[in-house]
This record gives sequence, structure tokens and C-alpha cells, in this order.
Amino acid sequence: MRPFASTISLAEARRRLDALVRPIARTEHARLEDAAGRVAAADVTSAIDVPPFARSAMDGYAVIAADVAGATPSAPVRLRLLDRIYTGEMSAVTIERGSCAEIATGAPMPAGADAVVMVEETARSADGQEIEIRAAAAAGQHIGRRGADIAAGDRVVAAGDLLTPSRVGAVAAVGHGEIELFAKPRVAILSTGNEVVEPGAALAPGQIFDVNRFTLGAIVSAHGGIPEPRRAAQDTVGALIDALDACATADLIVFSGGSSVGERDLVIDAIAARGEMIFHGIAVRPGKPTAFALIGAQRTPFFGMPGNPTSCLSNAYILLVPFLRAIARLPPHAAQTVRAPLGRRIASAVNRHQFYTVRLRDGVAFPAFKGSGDITSLSQADGYIEIPADQSVVEEGASVTVTLF
Repeated sequence: MRPFASTISLAEARRRLDALVRPIARTEHARLEDAAGRVAAADVTSAIDVPPFARSAMDGYAVIAADVAGATPSAPVRLRLLDRIYTGEMSAVTIERGSCAEIATGAPMPAGADAVVMVEETARSADGQEIEIRAAAAAGQHIGRRGADIAAGDRVVAAGDLLTPSRVGAVAAVGHGEIELFAKPRVAILSTGNEVVEPGAALAPGQIFDVNRFTLGAIVSAHGGIPEPRRAAQDTVGALIDALDACATADLIVFSGGSSVGERDLVIDAIAARGEMIFHGIAVRPGKPTAFALIGAQRTPFFGMPGNPTSCLSNAYILLVPFLRAIARLPPHAAQTVRAPLGRRIASAVNRHQFYTVRLRDGVAFPAFKGSGDITSLSQADGYIEIPADQSVVEEGASVTVTLF
């Protein structure tokens, strides 16, 4: 056994991680329909006006405002109907004094007209040839002018912007079918241990199915990365070094297992052969054995996560997700929180910042944590509460903040 000589605080671990974030520089072109939730790598500037023509903002009649200046319900103005204009059509007529055109919302304004009167303020003659205008109109009324939304030369998206649905729509509005994006970080993920086998295989005595590769892959996919799963590595320094070398092309490497202090916890030795340890051991529960290193000449960031499923997944939420989102250039994850009374007293380890999983039932938070090795500690939980290192107990009925998964 090689016990931890020391551990660092959660705050110090976060500080070291923040200092080593290198936002991804690689870019790629993607179809606009695949751009939502990604980050723009270049400005998008409009080459056109939007709308590209003056258009009606109402269903009604395109008129010359001066013709109807004195129109009222009791003293209407009668105009000759020259045309009916629908969206996607350009009228061939020119509106002259004493005439008008029926027009649909969004349809291009005809030449000569400078206002639109709503259909509710009009009436049609019995023969349909004339329109009775019963309200005055000012020049420009109910007209969306050309370029009112976006003018040619306007920037609609800036490099570094997160492409929300509205920004995707703005890019579409200026006619771009593709967009340059920052690439998603490629994250190599593997579990370590002679006992770990692929789900779907037959379990031999003493073996367990690989859980962490799949939970970590799901987290990576949800937070802007591309998981690149690898087969489990055996518990030898040589096998672990080979695994590190095989992951050299990734933007981020995540191993689970082998980072504790047992005789077969050899990830630390493999790191010593291939990289620089930044920290190993954090004063948190669960997840104390978590390690972070830089591997090889490229100084590829490496997380050594605990093998226990709850420890692994808990620290993935707490440490891996913020780091991954930062290198992916995504904004910090805005986790949803709720306040709830605690349904049962919780004792916490002294001098260790604890993340305690809870279930919410009828507005009350009940402890769900069984043990670091129990996946149900997370799979049956709705979120977690934090217990600071200087607090040893949270009493039943205390109001707690639950961070939802």
C-alpha cells in the first residue's frame, strides 16, 4: 500500500484546473442544422438586407397615405383595387393616386404605395372593384422597411458565441447554409483493472461489468465533447503506459480506476513515466483518489478518476464537466437547484468536503448515498447536497440546497 502523503482542498484543485485550461483551437465547417449548441469560430456577417424588400406588417391594403389622410368611418375614401399581392410574389403594378392593392402580411410592398391600412378598417364594394378605406394612414404605417432587421454588413454572430436557436435562425436569415465552428474536444475514456469486462460478455468469477466508461461517455456527450471509448487496460504499468500512448491524439484523457493506493493502483506510475502530476488526492468524499496530470510532449490533460462508480461520476460532475466545457469554449454549466428540508440526519467526514446524493420525495430531500462503489447512489438520486469540510453533521429538517442532476 502507498497511502496518500497529503490531499489538497477542492478549491485548490479547481484553481489548478482553471489555470491549465487551453480552449480548443481546432475548427471545422458544419451544416447549419448541426450547429445548435456549438460555438462559432468566426464572425458571420450579412451580405444582404433582412428583409430584402419592404413588406407589409398586416393583412390589408397598400395605399398612398396622402389619399386617405382624412378617411373616417363616417367619411370613407374609395380606392380602385389594382392587384392582390401574396407572400413570395412581387406585384407588377404601380400604385397611383386613387388606387390600392390588397396585400398579405409579409408580402412585398408594391411600387408607389407608402402605407398599409388594416383589413379591419376597410370594406369592399359590392362588385369587388373598389375598397372603402375607413381610417387615415401615415406614411410608413404597418410597413417593415428593407433592412429593418439586419442591414448588409451587420455582424449577426461573433466568434466565440454559443449558437442558441435564435442565433442559428439569424445565420439562416442571412443565407448561410454552413458555419465555421470550434471542434468538439475528443475525449479518450477507458477503465482500468483485470476484473473489468465489457457489458454483454459473460462474467467470470471475480469480474464486474465496465460501468464508468459508459457513464463518463454520457457526461462527455452531454457537455460538448466527443467520447472515444477504449477497452479496459490491465493492471500492469506497461499496459497502462501503452494505453496512455494509444490515447495521445485525444484532446483529453480520462481513466477510471487504478488511482488509489493499493498495490495494483498503478496509474500513478504510468503518469510518472509519461507526464507530470498536477495533483493526486482531494479532500472530498466521495472521490478522494482523483488525479490530474499532463501527458507527453503535447501536455494532454489527463483525469485519473476513482474506480468506484459513485466516486467516479460524482467527481466527473464536480471537476471534469467544468474543465471539459472550458476547453470546448462552452459557458459554465448552469445547474438547477432547489431548496428542501432534509429528511434524515447526515453525519459527514471531518476535514473532507462531501457531496451527498439525495432523493426528493414530496419536497423533502432524503439521503440516497450508500457507498462509493454503489452505482445506485447516483442512479436513484435526483441530485446532491454539499457539506463543507468544517461541518460534521446536517440535522434532520435543516434547509439544504439540492443541485439537480
